[in-house]
Amino acid sequence: MSNECSETPAIFVLSGPNLNLLGTREPEIYGHDTLEDIHERLAERAAALGLRVDCRQSNHEGTLIDWLHEAHFASAKAVLLNAGGYTHTSVALHDAIKSIRVPVIEVHLSDPMKRESFRHLSYIGMAAAAHFAGHGADSYMLALDAAARF
Repeated sequence: MSNECSETPAIFVLSGPNLNLLGTREPEIYGHDTLEDIHERLAERAAALGLRVDCRQSNHEGTLIDWLHEAHFASAKAVLLNAGGYTHTSVALHDAIKSIRVPVIEVHLSDPMKRESFRHLSYIGMAAAAHFAGHGADSYMLALDAAARF
């Protein structure tokens, strides 16, 4: 999380289940960067863009929904959401995205369309304003650059 002034526009970066294991979890698919590594790079890039990031991770669907609502009430500029496995199963996250005015950008390290067929359905993508996948940790950077233009 950033300690920047609260008047600096915030981008919420929300990561779902198992992303706390990045760096050790299937590195042949997800790479060797840890989630903390990604958060540090996002904070640096956000500062260069005149923004701040509020980075959070949870393995719990309801917590992610609560944070989407919080982003809405905090008038966040955007949300970068890597919902992990919930991408393919959570109508509740889909509905939460549709319920808020903050644009949500779907983010994935790997490209779900090049993986198992059950990963081809994205409830998050059906509600998201944009989508970045398949670029490893750079997917987050691309999403942040897009969010800065909102």
